[in-house]
Amino acid sequence: MALDIKICGLKTDKALAAALAGGASHVGFILFAKSPRYVEPAEAGRLREAAIGKAKAVAVTVDASDAFLNEIVGKMRPDMLQLHGSETPERVVELKARYGLPVMKALSVSEAVDLKRIKPFIGVADRFLFDAKPPKGSELPGGNGVAFDWRILAGLDAGVDYMLSGGINAANIGDALRLANPSGLDISSGVESAPGVKDPALIEQFFRAVRAARDNRAA
Repeated sequence: MALDIKICGLKTDKALAAALAGGASHVGFILFAKSPRYVEPAEAGRLREAAIGKAKAVAVTVDASDAFLNEIVGKMRPDMLQLHGSETPERVVELKARYGLPVMKALSVSEAVDLKRIKPFIGVADRFLFDAKPPKGSELPGGNGVAFDWRILAGLDAGVDYMLSGGINAANIGDALRLANPSGLDISSGVESAPGVKDPALIEQFFRAVRAARDNRAA
């Protein structure tokens, strides 16, 4: 099975270059002002130029207004929208129709019952992203470096296409692939030297760990 990998929260040319060199299928830009990974739409548009023809550029938003989404789509020209807030299925339908872009809906998970929340989005969202619920007091819906019990994903219908996120790093990627067997991985804080500071060396290390984990599973 092909494994998509999204390096999310990119802000610099060097980090983006490392993500592309490692073989990232998706590169994510955070358009949420409270995040330490925030980039302006125009800067995201400049950065994503390097990814054209190499990886899909994903605009990550959190309950963004229509006006801000218009600015994001106009200035960044993303390949995909990621909705990481409390957006409804109706909102997903509306935005897909307005922009003609695929939508990935992020949902927070901590126990098996949380997976029932995907039902209204099936056939509406093009893909899901499962992230851990944020720690108490956090203003960030994702990127908190927290994992959930990946074993609960074994109960998902086999047809659900999702990216696994939350607390993934080079040290635990083997467990993530073994326990969840996702079709995609999303990593942000796991390749940072400080909140919002992507480390090209850690990005390279992560891709090496993914290759090693996949080789071990195939052996």
